[in-house]
Amino acid sequence: MQVFLEAIQSGASGEDIAAIPIPESYRGAFVLRDEQNMFEGLESADKDPRKSLHVDEVATPELAPDEAFIAVMASAINFNTVWTSIFEPLSTFGFLERLGKESQWGARHALPHHVVGSDAAGVVLRVGSAVRNWKPGDRVVVHCNYVDDQDPSAHDDSMLASNQRIWGFESNFGGLADLSVVKANQLMPKPEHLSWEEAACNALCNSTSYRMLVSPNGAVMKQGDVVFIWGASGGLGGYAVQYVLNGGGIPVGVVSSPEKVDLLHELGCEAVIDRRAAGYKFWGDDGTTQDEKEWRRLGKDIRGLVGEDPHIVFEHPGRQTMGASVFVAARGGTVVTCAATSGYMIEYDNRHLWMKLKSIRSSHFANYKEAWEANRLISKGMIQPILSAVHPLTDVGEAAFSVHKNLHEGKIGVLCLAPGEGQGIDDPAFRDKVGEDKITLFRRHGA
Repeated sequence: MQVFLEAIQSGASGEDIAAIPIPESYRGAFVLRDEQNMFEGLESADKDPRKSLHVDEVATPELAPDEAFIAVMASAINFNTVWTSIFEPLSTFGFLERLGKESQWGARHALPHHVVGSDAAGVVLRVGSAVRNWKPGDRVVVHCNYVDDQDPSAHDDSMLASNQRIWGFESNFGGLADLSVVKANQLMPKPEHLSWEEAACNALCNSTSYRMLVSPNGAVMKQGDVVFIWGASGGLGGYAVQYVLNGGGIPVGVVSSPEKVDLLHELGCEAVIDRRAAGYKFWGDDGTTQDEKEWRRLGKDIRGLVGEDPHIVFEHPGRQTMGASVFVAARGGTVVTCAATSGYMIEYDNRHLWMKLKSIRSSHFANYKEAWEANRLISKGMIQPILSAVHPLTDVGEAAFSVHKNLHEGKIGVLCLAPGEGQGIDDPAFRDKVGEDKITLFRRHGA
């Protein structure tokens, strides 16, 4: 892969890159099937990604006709990488086995190792015989919707496809590696004003937030809507705040420290709640009952900031917050949910849902059109990357541990083939126009 790196850094043509042989193996971050029971009996908080994530050479798979090999310059950590690394709630080897039974090409994925990672920025090295829109040398980012376009259920909204998967989580050959295999319909143009690591951190979380708030498949936010955002300085919330501001909405962000309050203020979010300072305790000590008085206190605090209840609640923590989310949403409002990082067995008081005509809207990643539009907004400088820290691939376990323990803001990037930070910027003039302070806001606060 070093030969590819040298060619990319020297500005080699696509023809020259296409002439370089694909190596028989490459460096990747992976978990092992034989170790999937290593944390058995431990609580989730005690499971350590640093013990399960390995970085070593893995065999290069054969390329399918609708796929591309890419040199991964940088990637990023997502919660699904944490879930894979702690084998929770399910071991992802079950996902790979099911994919392996679907076709000849699917069988490549059912291996003793699972190369993880659902974000990437890099350069196309080869394309399969059926690929039309991409060629070697193209600088790209990758979205993680892995879908079979021969399945009729994938045509309308591909997120409703019966066999829709998340690349690098429910498929093998993910982005935390020097090389990856992706479907051609996962590729998008790399934003030219961003570095490799800045470009790599966006696709999963940015596209997810776009679908949840902007797309007709989500909450369909309109001007003036009050949007209550849990984890507003995190990987999803940092993009959500920007979409609310861009769309003429009123964001109310929830964070967990004074430093994160300052970050949101600089981002443009005036109404911010420090949940630790407020000391909300939605669940009792036994973890089985919730306190409606605490829900009411939260609702009062929101109204104290913006004068009304939220039209939309941007919900992703799950069990810890769903009861409060349903309660504080305005009459006729919408709770849009995409994850359950604090637990997926949720509880809420259904009276507050049905009697006040509220809705819960589910959302999961984004289809190709939504991901493309979200990436377009990044490319136009209208949405900024929320990169807060960068690790080398050799420290992928430490990076995943930080996400597991919520020790980070925004997104944590990982340098793969790129030898250092700040490389890959192809349009410095536009970068200056957008503004270095805006692009690096989360990195400055995360330093």
